[in-house]
Amino acid sequence: MTEPTVVESITVEPLFVPLREPFVIASARIDATRAALVTARLRRGSRVASGIGEAAPLHPVTREDWPELERALGGLRLEGARIDLEGLTPLLDAALPDAPVARAGLEAALLDAYARLEEKPVHALLSPGPYALHLETDVTLPIAEPAHMAELARSWSAQGFAVFKVKVGKDLDADVRALRAIAAAVPGARLRLDANEGYGASDALELLRAVDGLGVECFEQPCRRDDLDGMARVTREGGVPIVADESVRTLEDLEAVLALDAATGVNLKLVKHGGLLAALAIGRRARAAGRSLMCGAMVETRLGLVAMAQVVAALGGAEHVDLDTALLLADDPFDGGWQTEGPRLSLLAEPGFGVSRREAGRLRGSTS
Repeated sequence: MTEPTVVESITVEPLFVPLREPFVIASARIDATRAALVTARLRRGSRVASGIGEAAPLHPVTREDWPELERALGGLRLEGARIDLEGLTPLLDAALPDAPVARAGLEAALLDAYARLEEKPVHALLSPGPYALHLETDVTLPIAEPAHMAELARSWSAQGFAVFKVKVGKDLDADVRALRAIAAAVPGARLRLDANEGYGASDALELLRAVDGLGVECFEQPCRRDDLDGMARVTREGGVPIVADESVRTLEDLEAVLALDAATGVNLKLVKHGGLLAALAIGRRARAAGRSLMCGAMVETRLGLVAMAQVVAALGGAEHVDLDTALLLADDPFDGGWQTEGPRLSLLAEPGFGVSRREAGRLRGSTS
C-alpha cells in the first residue's frame, strides 16, 4: 500500500522584485512586484520534498494585494493534511474559498512538491500527453509615449521578438499613434492588443478601423468584464479574433461568454482562475467549444511563468503565448524551469517545475 503524502509545513514570504520601468496598463501601474512566495514541504514515508509557488497579484485588477496574501496564507493550518491529486481541489476550496491569487500560489507549491516526490514534471501529473514543451512568447509593451513604445519594440525586435502585446485602453488617439509608430518601427510586426477593459464597444471598433492593415493579430478584453454584449459586438464586427481575459475567471464565466459568442478565444492565467487545475479545466472546456487559447500572467517571475507553461504543455499548446514578464524585471530571483533563446521557451524535463531559488537575500525588493 502506498504511504500517504502529508503536509509538513507551509511558509510564505514577500516576493518583491523591481521592474526595469513602470508597467502601465489601462487600469493599473506597478513599479515592483508585490507577490508572495509560498513554500510547501511534503512528506511521504521517509521521503521529503519542498515545492515553491508564486501568488502574484496585480492590484486593482486583482482584489488581493500583498497584505491580503500575507493574511490568507500566513493563517493557514494545513500541517498533517493528506495530499493527493483528487483531493487537492476540495482541500483548497475549504482553505482559501475566496482568495484566487493566494490559492494559485499555494496550489503551485503543493503540486511542485508532489511532482518532485513522484519524480516527474508537473505537466505529467496534469495530462497523459502529448505535451507542448517548446513555446514562443510575445513581449509586452506597456502604455507610454508612442515614441518610447516604438523604441521598445525596436529594441525587442533586435533580440528576436516579432510578436508584441501592446497595452491600450487609456486614450484612443494616443493608442492609434502608438500602434502606428510601432508598426513603422518594426515592419511586419504582429500586434496583439490588450485594453484591460478600457474601452466600450464603439471605441474598440474605432481603434480597429484606425489601425486596419497594421498587423493586428487579436484584441484582448476590449470591454468591461461584465459587458458581454459589448464584447459580442466587437467579436461580430471587429474583423480580428477577440480574446476574453477578465471576463473569464471561472467555468461559469466561460459558459456565459460561449452562450453570447462574446469571444473567439480565452486567456488562461493561474492567479485569475485560482491555480493550475482550474486553468487546465477552463482550457479544456474552451478547446472543446472551438475557442483558441492564450496563456498569460500578471507581472510574474520565472517561477509563475514556468508554472503556467506546465499547463500549456499539458493542454498540448496555445495559439497565443504571453509568458514574458520575467523579461521586464530588474532581477531574476530564480533559476531553471526552462531554457530561453529570445522569444523561444523550452521546458526542461525535470521533476516539479524544475525551478530553484537563488540566494534568499535577493528575494526582497522595494515595497514602494
